[in-house]
Amino acid sequence: MRCDGLVAEVQDWAAGLEEVHARIASAFARAEPRAQVLAYLRGLLGQLERKNGWTLAETAGEVSPDGMQRLLRTADWNADTVRD
Repeated sequence: MRCDGLVAEVQDWAAGLEEVHARIASAFARAEPRAQVLAYLRGLLGQLERKNGWTLAETAGEVSPDGMQRLLRTADWNADTVRD
C-alpha cells in the first residue's frame, strides 16, 4: 500500500512539472530550448548530489553540458514571462 502512495506522489509531481513546462514554454522562441528547459528543470528537481552543467546534462542523456549552458547563456527566451 505504501508503494502505491509513493507511485501516486511521483506521478503527481511529474504531472505538475509538465504543467509548469506548459505554462512557460511560450517564453522560448525555439523548440530546442523549450525541450531543453524541461530537461533542465527535471535535473534541478532531481536527486542529484551536485547540480551543475555536467550533471544536469548527463541526467538529460547528453554527452556534454553545451546544451544546458547554451540554454542559460544564449537561448532566446523571456525571463520575465518565466518568472511570472
